[in-house]
Amino acid sequence: MTDTPDENAPDEKRGPSDPAGPDDAELLGHDRDVAEPGLVVEPDDEIDLDDKPASAAEGAVAQDEIGDTTADDEPEADPDTEVVGTGPSDDEMAAADMDDSPEPDEVTAAPLDDEPAAADAGDDSTDLSPAEPDDGHRSRRGRRVVLGLAVLVGALYVGGYFLTGTRMPANATIGGVDVGGVSPSAARAAVDKALTPNEDRPVILEQGKKEFTISPKKVGLALDVDRSVSEAGGQRSWNPVDMIGLFVGDHSTDPALDVDEAKLQSAIGTIGEAVNREVVEAQITFPKAKPTARQPRPGLVIARADTEEAIRQAYLVDEAPIKVPTAVVEPAVDASELAEAMKTIAEPAVSGPVTIRSGDKKVALPVTAYAPALVVRVMDNQLRPNLDPKKLAKPLTDSTTGIGKKAVDATVRIDNGKPVVVPGKSGIGLQPEEMATKLIPALTKTGSERAVEIEAKVVDPEFTTKDAKALKITEKISSFETTFPYAEYRNTNQGRAAALLDGTIVKPGETFSFNDTVGERTPANGFVTGTVINGGVFREELGGGVSQVVTTTYNATFFGGMEDVEHHPHAFYINRYPVGREATVYFGSLDLRFKNPTKYGVLIRSYVVKSTPSSMGVMHVELWSTKVWDIKAGKSARRNARTPGKQYDDTDRCVPQGPIPGFDIDIYRTFYRAGQRVKTETDTARYQAADHVICGKKPAAD
Repeated sequence: MTDTPDENAPDEKRGPSDPAGPDDAELLGHDRDVAEPGLVVEPDDEIDLDDKPASAAEGAVAQDEIGDTTADDEPEADPDTEVVGTGPSDDEMAAADMDDSPEPDEVTAAPLDDEPAAADAGDDSTDLSPAEPDDGHRSRRGRRVVLGLAVLVGALYVGGYFLTGTRMPANATIGGVDVGGVSPSAARAAVDKALTPNEDRPVILEQGKKEFTISPKKVGLALDVDRSVSEAGGQRSWNPVDMIGLFVGDHSTDPALDVDEAKLQSAIGTIGEAVNREVVEAQITFPKAKPTARQPRPGLVIARADTEEAIRQAYLVDEAPIKVPTAVVEPAVDASELAEAMKTIAEPAVSGPVTIRSGDKKVALPVTAYAPALVVRVMDNQLRPNLDPKKLAKPLTDSTTGIGKKAVDATVRIDNGKPVVVPGKSGIGLQPEEMATKLIPALTKTGSERAVEIEAKVVDPEFTTKDAKALKITEKISSFETTFPYAEYRNTNQGRAAALLDGTIVKPGETFSFNDTVGERTPANGFVTGTVINGGVFREELGGGVSQVVTTTYNATFFGGMEDVEHHPHAFYINRYPVGREATVYFGSLDLRFKNPTKYGVLIRSYVVKSTPSSMGVMHVELWSTKVWDIKAGKSARRNARTPGKQYDDTDRCVPQGPIPGFDIDIYRTFYRAGQRVKTETDTARYQAADHVICGKKPAAD
């Protein structure tokens, strides 16, 4: 066991030329009670300190300069510097071997960091444990690891970027052409070879028995090879997914296409005219004062976006016809709700007369008086009764002659080729608007509750003499006529529509509606069955031939300078009408509407010269007002020719039909005032091709 020197022992080992006091150890930067690590001082040995530094700061001498004899002059370890021991010297090893018989005055330093401490130093010994690595050391090591990983990931990322664009992704196809793993240039060559020969191949669509052809050149469809390869992964990318995709996964893309969007949408619109079917809403009318239900039927419309996508996907890669994407338009009210409305609204409404009390007078309003004005229709997604005050006015007055006196409206009529104002007259009676409002709740009641209390009042004409004069209807501003072949249904239906239209006055800023003015084409309204166009083919329906009146009216308003609000050309062109300047209607869906943009009233005069087996009929429409514009019409050449197809129809509704080519055409309307051109309007008519319709079953060989 090595004893620690007593600090009070005599300094008998000091040299005569190196006197030292008790603080010498402190001058060397050590604790007096602890020997320098690794230094062994034997009795009677002399230590020459002349060559040692005078202070701890000056005593920082390199280990190789001190040699193996002492470790006294090692500098203090920097707290931020890791110290690694050099191991014991031969002398130190010899000193250690002498531990079994220690000298009393022997001093042994504590073991270095890499030497194990004595197992038992005794009570008088001082144990020096190795210093533990501090937190700063571990933090620096962690930062170095993170930095190394970041450098590695960055190198891989940059390498991946440069790898993309040099080869196509694994298992890649473009429009079914295999380009997986090849270079972009090889991919371009493969796509060009496989798909470019198909650029002029048309896309065929079908809907039921109808077939439609899309010509790539006419809609601007073309293959873009370079963009196809780039979009399929043939370009550099910083996206890690694209880098991984070079080696794994399946990558299928469509060819990149150029397209004239306007022309493609025009072609799709033409298909839609043949495919679309208007939704039919439930409705109850009362012809001959009996409720008649119109069953709801879903409509069908072409899904434009889906159709365009289907055309794009089929182009170049698919020869088989594709089905036209459509969407079903459901009616707001179904058949069960219609049946319920028949029981709870329609049947009670015409179950008997309604009692009208006015003062001390009481009259029974018969069902026949209000039934023509009554309709149960869809409003706010429900079937509700509605009374038209205008249609109610006359029968109400006729049926309540015992109450008051009928008012007479002023009017304007044409006498000897000149407009004449016919004065109106006031009366005493029931107000149609008030009567319609009060009558509706009573229609579903019974007994004494089926009554209306209303006061008779002075009834002014709806259209007074002053009103008529203020319109300044002074001259004929336009007229138009069309001819039609002999058919009794045309004479009847056109004559009836012309009579309902004649004498209509459109006030300044007012919008005219053909359907509102003429009403639904029903037997109760004076119409019979005739030929109409429905779904791109001729069908037999009520009101056939009325489109002749509509077309003639449209042209009169065209040249009269009226503002076109709504008009619909026929699905295909009928050559007895002006090309591009014709219109059709269908009650509840298609209407003819125009607005009077002038400060003058407009009087419509219409009449028919009936057809005979030996002569054509003539439909006349005139507009009378104060002239504002001189109108000139023009048209473009026909374009986008469409070829008709062929279809067979074995239903009892079939009407044979010859093929009619389709096309587009622009119509120009130029406005002049005082000989100076003011503006020009352009309207485009698009006619679909009318199929050759053959009544009967399709032959097996066709």
